[in-house]
Amino acid sequence: MKTLNALDWTALVLLIIGGINWGLIGFFGFDLVAAIFGTVAPFVYAIVGLAALYVAFLSPSLARKVQYRPHRAAQQPI
Repeated sequence: MKTLNALDWTALVLLIIGGINWGLIGFFGFDLVAAIFGTVAPFVYAIVGLAALYVAFLSPSLARKVQYRPHRAAQQPI
């Protein structure tokens, strides 16, 4: 079984950050990325967008990399 590589993890983390930022914008009208990065915020948004495209196009292969593995105790007969 393959594991997630550094690019996969980076893209997933960026998507989580982007999702949290959109939640803050939607619920509170607060843009955390703009508050932290100021004038370079559009660059950060572009990077998050590229991460979203990466995950969207590679999600079938990412799903194959992450497979459910039950706990060993669950596999042993009683």
